Amino acid sequence: MTVSLVFLTILMAVLAGWLLRQSFNVRPWEPQSAPVAHGSHLPPAMTAGRVGLVVFLAVATSLFALTISAYMMRMHASGDWRPLPIPGLLWFNTGALLLGSIALQWAWNAVRRNDESGLTIGLMVGGACSLVFILGQLLVWYQLSAAGYYMAGNPANSFFFMLTALHGLHLLGGLIAWGRLLPKVWRGVAPMRVCSSVELCALYWHYLFAVWIILFGLVLSG
Repeated sequence: MTVSLVFLTILMAVLAGWLLRQSFNVRPWEPQSAPVAHGSHLPPAMTAGRVGLVVFLAVATSLFALTISAYMMRMHASGDWRPLPIPGLLWFNTGALLLGSIALQWAWNAVRRNDESGLTIGLMVGGACSLVFILGQLLVWYQLSAAGYYMAGNPANSFFFMLTALHGLHLLGGLIAWGRLLPKVWRGVAPMRVCSSVELCALYWHYLFAVWIILFGLVLSG
């Protein structure tokens, strides 16, 4: 098993372990009265959203793992593998995705502080940075195609476009959820009403950033 596949497995185990630890802290035999303490408005452990996210990430991890495995096997299968030049824009895109992940974490922290302004700013910055990442990836595709590195040119080209497209599609899916959440915040919905959605968005963005680091590392290694 490659280092990349091991890392993906560990990443899923950490996310699943965190959610399980949250569920162990719940005592179902205790009455669930109205929240009175600060922070008690946080979503209960192992909600349908959390379970759904874990299941989805497990499927996504399997898909990425299989694709990465095929990438590495094909890279060493024959002598027709010619690595692409690494556009400098990929470094910028990586920074944009990192900022997006940090901003979503900021939004989640703001929810726990009942900070409406921080929540709005975190969501807007996180979404904007993610859109910059998507546009930057499209520009990378354009630069490579303009330089003659077409998808069908050689296996390295094909896998690069496929891996980045697969990751981009997952991020676009996250942006759909983000796009449904942001108008609610703009309308002045109380943070406690959207805390679960913000938490899931933050976890999803952290996951996608970790996956991108793996994919970027593969591209850099040739």
